[in-house]
Amino acid sequence: MAKKVELISSSLVSSTVTAASISRLELNPWDLRLLPFIPIHRGLIFHSSHFQSQQHLIQHLKNSLSRALDFFPPLAGRLAATPHDGDTASFFVDCNNAGAEFTHAVAAAVSISDLIEPRYTPEIASSLIPISVGVTNYDGISKPLLAVQVTELADGLFIGCAANHAVVDGTSFWHFLNSWSEISRGSESISRSPIFDRCNVAAVDNRLIHIPTLEKNLSKAPSQLLPQKVFHFSKEKLGELKAKANSEAGTDKISTLQALMAHLWRSTVRSHTTNNDSTTRVMATAIGVRARMSSLPDGYFGNAVYPAALAISEGELLQKGLGAAALRINELISKQTDEAIRRDAEKKVDFQHWEVGSGPLPLAFGGSHRLDVYGCDFGWGKPIAVRSGKAWKMEGVVVVFPAAEAGGIDLEVCLSEEKLVALEEFITSV
Repeated sequence: MAKKVELISSSLVSSTVTAASISRLELNPWDLRLLPFIPIHRGLIFHSSHFQSQQHLIQHLKNSLSRALDFFPPLAGRLAATPHDGDTASFFVDCNNAGAEFTHAVAAAVSISDLIEPRYTPEIASSLIPISVGVTNYDGISKPLLAVQVTELADGLFIGCAANHAVVDGTSFWHFLNSWSEISRGSESISRSPIFDRCNVAAVDNRLIHIPTLEKNLSKAPSQLLPQKVFHFSKEKLGELKAKANSEAGTDKISTLQALMAHLWRSTVRSHTTNNDSTTRVMATAIGVRARMSSLPDGYFGNAVYPAALAISEGELLQKGLGAAALRINELISKQTDEAIRRDAEKKVDFQHWEVGSGPLPLAFGGSHRLDVYGCDFGWGKPIAVRSGKAWKMEGVVVVFPAAEAGGIDLEVCLSEEKLVALEEFITSV
C-alpha cells in the first residue's frame, strides 16, 4: 500500500468564550524581528494502544483545543498592521477569535517505525505537519496563527502543529501544547496561565513600534529540502562530554548543553574541514530571556529570545580541543545578562538580526532540552518522539529537544546527505 496522507476534514476552531481576556496584543521587538521568517513546525508521535474510538478521539481533541484557546486568545486571532507615514507599519495580534485550523487526516499505511527508524527523517513526516499558517510569519495577516493536524497512523497518532513564530517562541509554543493536553485529560483549567502584559520591562512595553514594509524582506522557502537526522545522546554520554569539557578547560562551569554544542560544532568542522586554520567558523544559538531577566515572568507569552553568535578560527576550534570550544560558548552565554538583554530589545528592529553569518557551514542552534515536550499527555500517555517539519530543512539548522528518557538530549541536525554521512563518523566519539 502506498504511503500517503489522506485529508479527511479541515475546519476553523474558535475559543468557547465570546469575550476574550484581551482584545489586542502588541508585538514586541523580539516578535517583530521574526516576521519575515518561518513559522514553528513540530509534531508529536503517540502509540495507539490506549486510544478510545478514533471518531470520538478526533472530536475530543477538537473540543479540548477550543477550550484551550480560551486561555490563549492570541492563537485564535490574526496579525494586523496599522500603516504609518514613511512607508512603515506597526503590527499587533487582533484577538478576534477568527480561529485556529484543525485538520483530521489518515495515513493508514504509515507506521510509527516508518517515522522513527529510518536513518534520516522521512519526507512523509513533513506531510503530517500543517503548512496553512503560511511560508513566513508575515502571512499571519491573512492566515491562522495556529494550525493543528491530527493524523491517524497504522499503529499510532501524529499531532502536528504549526504556529506563527512572530507570536510565540518555543517556550510559549510548548506552554500552549501542555495546557491543551491538560484540558484534554479532563482539567477545567490550566496549571500555569500565560501572561500577556508587555509592561514587565521597559524595553518590552505596549508602545507602537514602526517598522519598514516587509515585502522585500520576506524569507523564501528553501529551493532544496535537505535531510534531517536525529542524533541521540544518553544521560551517561552527556555526562562524559561534560566531564571531559570541564576537565580540559580546568573549570566546573561548562554546562551539559554547552559541552554538547561544542562537540557537535567541532565534529561538523572536522567532517567538513577547509584545511585552512585561519578560516572563520561560526555558530549561533538562541538565548532565552525569561530565566535571565528578573522582571520578565516565566509565563510571559510571546517571543523572549534573541540570537548570539560566536566566531572561532578553524585552527583554534580543532586544535585546542573540546574544553576550549565549550568554554568559549560558556563565555558567550554568560555575557547575556539583564543589561545585555535590555540593550538587545532596545535596538532598532533589524530583519537581518537572525542571520547566522557567512563562511563555510555555520551552525544555528534552536530549541531547548528544558522544554516540557514529553509532558504533553492528552490522556493516553506521553509521546514517544518529536519531530520538526519541512520549514526547518535548511543547512546548518540544529534543533535541540529533550530525549524521551530522562536526562538525554536529541539533536535534530539538517545538512546535505553527504555532510551528514561525514558527520556520523565523528559525532559518536567523545
